[in-house]
Amino acid sequence: MKFQGMVIGVPKEIMKSENRIAATPDTVKKMVAEGATVLVETGGGLGSYFSDEQYVAAGAQMEEDVTKIFATADVILKVKEPLFNEKVGKHEAEMVRDGQYLITFLHPASPVNHDMIRQLASTGVISLTLDGIPRITRAQSMDALSSMSTVAGYKGLLNAATRLPKFMPMTGTAVGTIKPANVLVIGAGVSGLQSIATAKRLGAVVTACDIRPEADEQAKSLGAKTHDAGIPAELAIGEGGYAKSLPEEWLIKERENLKELVKKADIVVLSALIPGKQAPILITEEMVKSMAPGSYIVDISIDQGGNCECTPSGTVEVIHGVFIDGTKNIPGSVPTSATWMFSQNIYNFLAYLAQDGSITLNRQDEIVASSLTTIDKEIVHAGTLEAMGV
Repeated sequence: MKFQGMVIGVPKEIMKSENRIAATPDTVKKMVAEGATVLVETGGGLGSYFSDEQYVAAGAQMEEDVTKIFATADVILKVKEPLFNEKVGKHEAEMVRDGQYLITFLHPASPVNHDMIRQLASTGVISLTLDGIPRITRAQSMDALSSMSTVAGYKGLLNAATRLPKFMPMTGTAVGTIKPANVLVIGAGVSGLQSIATAKRLGAVVTACDIRPEADEQAKSLGAKTHDAGIPAELAIGEGGYAKSLPEEWLIKERENLKELVKKADIVVLSALIPGKQAPILITEEMVKSMAPGSYIVDISIDQGGNCECTPSGTVEVIHGVFIDGTKNIPGSVPTSATWMFSQNIYNFLAYLAQDGSITLNRQDEIVASSLTTIDKEIVHAGTLEAMGV
């Protein structure tokens, strides 16, 4: 049996407003059927509308004391990166231990997480980050980043529309016609495309910009106008068709190319990411100053550092008269759907790694190599080492 004798721990998420959990009663049932003992923190699923009774019925053991889960489990499954747990007065990075496996979104290349990653390495925990799973055919069922990007693109645009002091669609009134809102989506990946589709449903005029020609074509298929970023394809397209880091001189050109679009936009959605690396800065403070008061920037890429140099980490602030949304857990505000997708992804990843009750890491395997972050008390994640300047 795949998980025979394995103890799998599922703590409650402690990030503010985070309502997701790493396992549903359905995935618990599958893990137990494969021989695992599954420990779930009491009340951990309530934010996603899964009761303790449902987990117990699926075969889970409920545990009130989260420190016992960390002390007992062979594998810890989480949604968000380790944080300080005020309830027990300890950081989650202190509660993991040598040889234990931690599977979650670590976003290790983001500078705000570097100290936490160093702390994880010092404990000897074997950590794997879900945002490192490559978007290849055999990894599709494990691709939690794509799943959560779908949620973030949808809800991020809705959050912006809610705060925008204008109508989204063209609106006819007795005193005249109000023009539709202008939405600019920078980065037409999974989250960007979902933002485009949502903005179009709400009646906005949408312009998309991506350095990859194929992504532009996908944006057009959803009804968006597209803007040529002016980046040669050989510089823009990396392995697997994903965007790659641009040299600084080309980033400067891209920013110049975006200035007028940003200035005219009512809403800007930022979702330009480089797999496993820090997000590129595409909107400068000067560009923010050029926007009309009351405009809205939602920086979906904030978990990897953000695309706007003014984005506050984890909050929404008004800067130079513009709402800038750096919410780090947008999918957590759509918890039932997000948890359903995420739990399937993380289960499939764990099932891929485990065999006969133990995990064997083939570091030559592309999926393992790109997600493995710390092992043997060392940081091994390439994008993180690059971001740290190592």
